[in-house]
Amino acid sequence: MTRIVRFADESGTVRTGVADDAGGIRAFPGAPLIAELLRLPTVELRALVENTSSGPAAAHERDVLPLPPLDGLMELWAAGVTYERSREARVEESTEQSVYERIYDAERPELFFKSPPWRVVTDGEPIAVRDDSELNVPEPELALVLNRHGETVGYLVADDVSSRSIEGENPLYLPQAKIYAGSAAVSSAIVPAWEIDAPDALDITMAVWRDGEAAYRAATSTGAFHRTPQGLVDHLWRSQPFPDGAVLSTGTGIVPALDFTLRAGDVVEISIEGVGVLRNPVRAHQSELDWLVEAIAEPLTRRAHRVHCSAMTGR
Repeated sequence: MTRIVRFADESGTVRTGVADDAGGIRAFPGAPLIAELLRLPTVELRALVENTSSGPAAAHERDVLPLPPLDGLMELWAAGVTYERSREARVEESTEQSVYERIYDAERPELFFKSPPWRVVTDGEPIAVRDDSELNVPEPELALVLNRHGETVGYLVADDVSSRSIEGENPLYLPQAKIYAGSAAVSSAIVPAWEIDAPDALDITMAVWRDGEAAYRAATSTGAFHRTPQGLVDHLWRSQPFPDGAVLSTGTGIVPALDFTLRAGDVVEISIEGVGVLRNPVRAHQSELDWLVEAIAEPLTRRAHRVHCSAMTGR
């Protein structure tokens, strides 16, 4: 299986390329941004990926710094209340329950802006909970990678970290509950859409590891999705252009009970069949994500904040 990756070499130069199952990386000619790749129609992108993957590997994943596969003018968006469990959870936590009951079956879905590229973290990098929220949860989601033409060209694992207490107090607080440093994580490699035979039947699992043991574990499937992914894309593309494409996180089917909240030191592990695994340590304050600003110009800054989470997950 080929994967599209974005990475920094030892000099800090950011490049993009195609990774294989053995970890070999073949850089795209001309070092295009992910955003530039997403300006291509699917047929042209596929040809570029396949042509690039046929050449010799010039680097290995172990020798480079993986970066979130978003850049340029890309945007990360998310959908809400797209699974029955999500509707149930929103009703449980909210003082305005009917809002979520109505949106579940409405023609127009809930869509909201989640993050610009620079604030997105990837595998091994920390996520954070808000200082002013007592109830915070990860939300494991399948994310669609969309080119500028609104075509789904790939998939990512995403974590839409959320403050349940803030959104539950008033639905109009959703931007504060959902949009902050440390609230958006995606896997480091885009799996091309042509590599996934049945995106509507993918197993999704999540575990929250605490002191080496699973404090929470659950599973769902994209087969439980209440809407169609293309329906979400169609609504997102209405009345607004995405010149460099976008990533759309499609909503969660896993929400812990109200007696569970993330703690500093936890590790969130999300796995989506055929797409990948995303592991992130949890930090208690957004100030612990201030390095993201420096990383805009100095991507190697990210290296000091990466954690090898596999040693913390009891595996």
